[in-house]
Order: sequence, then structure tokens, then C-alpha cells
Amino acid sequence: MTNPRFLYLHGFASGPRSKKGVAVAEHYGRRGVDIDRLDLRLPSFEHLRVSAMITEVRRRIGGDRDRAVLFGSSLGGLVASRVAEIDARVAALVLLAPAFDLSRRWRARLGEAGMARWAETGFLEVDDLTTGGKARVDYGFFQDLEAVDGNDGTLPDVRVPTLVLHGTRDDVVSIDRSRDFAEERRHVTLHELDDGHELVASLPWILSASESFLAAFLGSVARS
Repeated sequence: MTNPRFLYLHGFASGPRSKKGVAVAEHYGRRGVDIDRLDLRLPSFEHLRVSAMITEVRRRIGGDRDRAVLFGSSLGGLVASRVAEIDARVAALVLLAPAFDLSRRWRARLGEAGMARWAETGFLEVDDLTTGGKARVDYGFFQDLEAVDGNDGTLPDVRVPTLVLHGTRDDVVSIDRSRDFAEERRHVTLHELDDGHELVASLPWILSASESFLAAFLGSVARS
């Protein structure tokens, strides 16, 4: 059995150079652990597809005998969870404000009229966090998301050790579903942080907590 790969999955409209992704990579790099920050703007941001993200993550885990520890932020946390429920090579998860129940959140956020406009025009204008400007995402993103994640509120069937870190002041992805996720699963540890969705203020604590949580996986790969 090989040592696990460590992959970081960024959130919606973000990218591999996100502040959290860079901080995680630098922190673990000092321990001799490489964090592979994936670019999940696939196949492009305008035509974003969660199914393509899942396929890419599984490809980057490696071969049949490889294992991986997945870090996932927001949408990346949802993707990591969906990969873990179908791919036995995932050994553990660290989820930062995971965007559970995302398709229903999109419907609630936009309302019936907003969803109808998105479907009719084909595109929705959003903030692109990587450029600081505006961009658009096609309606196929939502259709694909709903096909992958469902619309009935069913949480991912994750059965590996999982650390969830979520801000109690998160106004983008409510902490409620993270609480439900942890309550139903003994192997899930939830830390509620006095922070918002970005969790930037909590980064030092998050890095320390994740390192402790992953101690069993880090021991075999970190430099002495």
C-alpha cells in the first residue's frame, strides 16, 4: 500500500491559488507533505460541471492501489464527499464549510423567477473570485449538479474519517447541514468556528486541527 496523496479541492468561482488552498499547501509543505491543489474549473468556468470535477479528482488519485486524503472547501467539500462515497481509495476527508444540499440552495437563492431566467437565457452572471470580475455560468451547471447531488436533501454516504470545519456565521452555506452530517455519523468530527464562510480568520486553528486529525496519515510521509 502506497502513502496517500493529499489533494485540495477549491470552491465555486475559486481556483488552486485561493488563500485557503495556498495556506494549506504551505503549512503541510513545511512538514514535507505535498498538497496537490487541483484546478476544478472544468471543462471551463463558463461550462462548469460537477461530474467533470468528480472524474478529475478520481483520475488524480492515481491507480487502483493508491489512496488519497481530500481537502475540500465549499463546493470542493461537496465534490470530495461525493468522490468518497463511490471511491474506496479515499482514506479521509477534511471539509471546510462543505456545500451540502447545493442544488436546493441555488433554487432558494435565486427563487422561481431567477431559476426560470437562468434556464431561458442559458447563463447566470456571477462573481469570479479568481479574477475579481464578473463571469457567467451556463444552466447546464445546475442541471449537472442536480443530477449528481440530487434535490431531495440526501447527504453523501461517507464512511471514512472526516473532519468538518464550519463557521457559525456562514451566510453562504448554512452550518445546519454540516450539523446533520456529523450527527448521523460517528466517524465525522465537526468543529463549529466563530467565523464566516471564507474561514480566513480561523486558518491557523484549522491548520492545527487538521494536522492533528490527520496524524495517522502524516506520520508515514512527513519528514522527521
